[in-house]
Amino acid sequence: MKFLDVSSLSTQYHTQKESVYAVTNVDFSITSGESIGIAGESACGKSTLGLSLIRSIQNGDSEGKIIFNGKDLLSISDQEFNEKFRWKEISMIFQGAMNSLDPVFTINEQFLEILTQHHFSGNKEKLIEDSLATVNLSHDILSKYPHELSGGMKQRVIIAMALILSPKFVIADEPTTALDVLTQAQIINTLKKLKTKGMSFMFITHDLGVLSEISDKIGIMYGGNMVEFGSLDDVYSNPKHPYTQALLKSIPTLNGQKPQSIEGVPPRLNMMPTKCQFVDRCPHAFEKCESIPPKFITETGYVRCWLYDEKE
Repeated sequence: MKFLDVSSLSTQYHTQKESVYAVTNVDFSITSGESIGIAGESACGKSTLGLSLIRSIQNGDSEGKIIFNGKDLLSISDQEFNEKFRWKEISMIFQGAMNSLDPVFTINEQFLEILTQHHFSGNKEKLIEDSLATVNLSHDILSKYPHELSGGMKQRVIIAMALILSPKFVIADEPTTALDVLTQAQIINTLKKLKTKGMSFMFITHDLGVLSEISDKIGIMYGGNMVEFGSLDDVYSNPKHPYTQALLKSIPTLNGQKPQSIEGVPPRLNMMPTKCQFVDRCPHAFEKCESIPPKFITETGYVRCWLYDEKE
């Protein structure tokens, strides 16, 4: 049974001059206990996708369907979402721990603020200590301010805050960015341990190597579209979309093969796409690519590319 089923999800940001189509017509689904990795270059819509799922879009709106445990999250009121889903069922590890913690409040005060906002009435002290223990942090840090903690400790505090109400689905937006390799490994191991306990993740990152550690399924985004979606093994060993193929070739390998860059620049997102977003950078582009690509079903997911049209 599908645990999370997203279909035709689109999100726009509105400015005084124009609208920005940050996410367009995204589809994917996972079952309970599965995790999905989202990859793609900067400004492709990865973070906006995560914010859309938790209904935290500022100066914008989303449309489509987000079916979570049988409930369409976009069709309910803000009050119902806040009371029943936000942080209790779905939470988010926001990008940049350095900026996510308030510098003028202690760690304990910031934990208590979350519990107060979500009307938790149980033993707050024990819950906070248990949450810290999940990420291998001592309760001693509760009296400290954010500037007294290392980058890795702050990142683990943010993870503990996201997990404190035991959500079933956690969106992790670049949780290992700007951290040293040892700290990255500690955080990845923590998330893998939580995954074995049945928690599902959406892991957003540029690092395809990190995604392979925790993801069951992979979604590749480009220009606001999810151009390819499938199982980890299928996407990594048999990439179908030309952008996915180019993305994998840009990663350094141990066999001495030099990484290859992707020529050109990403598309502007100030207009609703009327053609394949990758057409101007694709080495295989042909006339049909000037129209919106369809969704061709594969064994484990789909690919949006006219190269897989059986008529061609």
